Amino acid sequence: MQALFYTGPERLEIREAEDAPLAAGESRVRILATGICGSDLHAFHGHDPRRVPPLILGHEAAGEVTEGPLAGKRVTMNPLIVCGRCDYCLGGRQNLCSDRTMIGMTRPGSFAESLTIPDHCLIELPDSLSPVAAALTEPAATALHGIQRLERVLARPLAEATVLVIGAGAVGLLTGLMLRQRGVRHLRLADTNPLRRQTAEHAGLETFDPRDAGPEENGVEAVFDCVGAGATRAMATHAVRPGGAIMHVGLQDNTGELDVRTLTLQEIAFLGAYTYTPIDLRATVALLDSGALGGLEWVETRPLNEGAGAFADLVAGRTAAAKIVLVP
Repeated sequence: MQALFYTGPERLEIREAEDAPLAAGESRVRILATGICGSDLHAFHGHDPRRVPPLILGHEAAGEVTEGPLAGKRVTMNPLIVCGRCDYCLGGRQNLCSDRTMIGMTRPGSFAESLTIPDHCLIELPDSLSPVAAALTEPAATALHGIQRLERVLARPLAEATVLVIGAGAVGLLTGLMLRQRGVRHLRLADTNPLRRQTAEHAGLETFDPRDAGPEENGVEAVFDCVGAGATRAMATHAVRPGGAIMHVGLQDNTGELDVRTLTLQEIAFLGAYTYTPIDLRATVALLDSGALGGLEWVETRPLNEGAGAFADLVAGRTAAAKIVLVP
């Protein structure tokens, strides 16, 4: 089969790869669509020691089962492979499993014509959901998980709050679309890339460039930092009101200082959200299938063999697409 291999920092190659042997309790899935994630870009730059080249990256995917209990069915997948026995797994928080692994990290991922994955990771898709839309399940579930965590600590209903989303990439844009779907009326997205701002505006969301006019100090009750950089953490702390909440979703870097004095004196809740639970993924499939997030025109599809060019365009900011989906 053909696969897109990460062969070293900023190097990707299409290669022929052997089909992995099928272990007990696993299925083989023919990939129909697979998205490029920010973490794939992080690995591409050589910034993730957990992803050791040569490696097939990719973990946002939809496909058809060719071998396994769901043979012939279209599926998306939970890329996290968990033990199922620890307290976190038994308590429904499998994303925190102390023994978790992941496709595209510790084993071959979805930038290929097929992959193998444990049966328990598969989620059957409704016939009405296209493979490209289904490939958004993973980033959309990340957005949903963060929204639900923040809702639990906010002093009043999220729909009544003023909200800032930092970053108009896929997770940021999906967060904005979900917040709008939940009735949030006072919502803005911040991004420095004019193409991404344009894409978000075409999706019906208000945007601004934080370099031109940063958010007002103490101006919003909730912030979703979907970038996760030192500068965006500082922006979030500056923008949030006393008694408000910051949801930290992005993982761009671990630099800069967090103003814990301000967080303490102003009783600001600072929360992290890592990926999603299986329930989040299933709820997201239903949400995508409902059409509640709009037509998804901001998704661009390209052939898998043009994957290296897609990475280059994303790094250079040359595409207005919030998500590029590769199709084998």
